[in-house]
Amino acid sequence: MTAHEREQLIKDINVLLHQAYDSTLDEIYALLKRIDDVDDEEDLKDIKEAREDIRINGTVSWDEIQNEIRNEINKDIA
Repeated sequence: MTAHEREQLIKDINVLLHQAYDSTLDEIYALLKRIDDVDDEEDLKDIKEAREDIRINGTVSWDEIQNEIRNEINKDIA
């Protein structure tokens, strides 16, 4: 979605929101809040999985990364 399309969509939604009944607005708010909560839960799950992966598999040190880069450069030169 382009920035212009996004902006137009938000404007269209805003028009509909202004026309909605209060009870509908409450429902829309609850739905958006649930979506936001699910996104937060997924982010936390991803963070926990990444930490567990680091705990199990360890991390790569900066020296190891630099050595890999040097080896790749040397392969390309050779």
